[in-house]
Amino acid sequence: MSDQRPWLKNYPSGIPANINPDEYATLVDMLNDTFKKYSKRTAFSCMGKELTFSEVDRLSNDFGAYLLSRGLNPGDKIALMMPNLLQYPIALFGALRAGLVVVNTNPLYTPREMRHQFTDSGAKAIVIAENFASNLQRIIGDTNIQTVITTSIGEMLGFPKKLIVNFVVRNIKKMVPSYDIPNTVSFSDALQQGRKFSLKPHQGSADDVVLLQYTGGTTGVAKGAMLTNRNLVANMLQIRAWMMPFLKEGEEVALNPLPLYHIFAFTVNCLALMSFGTTNVLVTNARDLPSVVDALKSYPVSLTTGVNTLFNALVNHEGFKALDFSSLKVTVGGGMAVQRSVAESWQKLTGCQLSEGYGMTESSPVVSVNPLDGTGRIGTIGLPVPSTDVRIVDQQGNVLGYEQPGELQVRGPQVMKGYYNRPEETAKTLKEGWLCTGDIATLDADGFLRIVDRQKDMILVSGFNVYPNEVEEVVASHPKVLECAAIGIADEKSGEVVKVFVVKKDNSLTEKELIAFCREELTGYKVPKKVEFRKELPKTNVGKILRRELREEAKS
Repeated sequence: MSDQRPWLKNYPSGIPANINPDEYATLVDMLNDTFKKYSKRTAFSCMGKELTFSEVDRLSNDFGAYLLSRGLNPGDKIALMMPNLLQYPIALFGALRAGLVVVNTNPLYTPREMRHQFTDSGAKAIVIAENFASNLQRIIGDTNIQTVITTSIGEMLGFPKKLIVNFVVRNIKKMVPSYDIPNTVSFSDALQQGRKFSLKPHQGSADDVVLLQYTGGTTGVAKGAMLTNRNLVANMLQIRAWMMPFLKEGEEVALNPLPLYHIFAFTVNCLALMSFGTTNVLVTNARDLPSVVDALKSYPVSLTTGVNTLFNALVNHEGFKALDFSSLKVTVGGGMAVQRSVAESWQKLTGCQLSEGYGMTESSPVVSVNPLDGTGRIGTIGLPVPSTDVRIVDQQGNVLGYEQPGELQVRGPQVMKGYYNRPEETAKTLKEGWLCTGDIATLDADGFLRIVDRQKDMILVSGFNVYPNEVEEVVASHPKVLECAAIGIADEKSGEVVKVFVVKKDNSLTEKELIAFCREELTGYKVPKKVEFRKELPKTNVGKILRRELREEAKS
């Protein structure tokens, strides 16, 4: 490739080629600046309760002071384990201000998964929604956790909503199993006690690790990506630079259906969007589609983030179809491939382009995203964000030319420091400053990237590579298909054949009809040989379909 950064020529006007990753020495410096600049504006909203930037400033200060009063020291690890609640940003920012390292934890983790993450990270404290405390009770003795702060779903909602929500959650829906963990303190009490102390500002540095973000574990044991102040500040500034020409500082409202403990929403919503005064509307459970629709009804949402499965569910939801989308300016999809049929349906219904992006936990996460000015290309993951270099290499590490598929490698200030306590894994993933993503991609002469597939998900049929994304794209375009997943299963003749798992949109769909449809769109060896209809597909908590689980089922 003669042009080292061909993507720059397609940057929308106003987006710089580079950002200054040292604009803020630490995330706390960014927070202090943001709280001061937008003090009276609403920062976060959840279930109708709003907190201004100045309130988040005060409350997070109190929380940080409480953590230090409990004997925690800068550099200690604190796990945050809750869905999207107002408590999350308060706990996050308080922990950062106290100099602690945050360990984001999926609240749906099993006790086994919790034990691994807490022992691997060495967490000494945890803020946990009471719904999941019974699981913590089972494994806390195997960890170093000494400080346990519990919170209820309704705790920050004010009277009488707090009482009503907690009564429903605890007594009607029975979502809080009984637990007995000695010396726990409620989130409200922690805030109250923290007010008695003054928080001594922690003087951090750009290279300090402030977040241990565990990889999804979809390809093996979950590893803690060490993300520094500089990594997260850089990615926050890269995202902000990409969006600023299309958004008005201090005036936007963002819908936040993805959990903040997930790296996508963490950096894009909780850091980047917040940093220029956006109001983040938190959705506690995105699988409850009526609650997503209600949030869109209640606020003039100008921007939303999400994953393909959520967008697909929404465009097929009658309540969503009836909404007014006149305020919606930006929609960004990530976390998994955005299917063409979904992107086209979204744009037709909302009038807003669904811009697909790409990232990894190891890159804080954003690497690339489609332009937001309407020039984005459906089916691609867009252009690398400012200060980011990418290349496509073959198995020997040789750089490939345009349109040649190979492994995508990334270099930039957002790339992690390494995996926590895993030098061998770090050495495999970080090579001479390049992050080896494990994703098969192509780069075209205009600088647009296209993900072909994960190396580990590739299906080998009689020596031919079949990429599940391509098969899924075709199957999903059938009007009677709601969602699907493709895997390879063992076959005596060809080594593997393609099998698809399908959730129907129309019950009249048959296996014969679907395979005939695929024959019209795919070359012979790519056509599914087996179709299994299901009521639902296994997914992560952010809606990413778990092909690995389907492969394991097929083997058993």
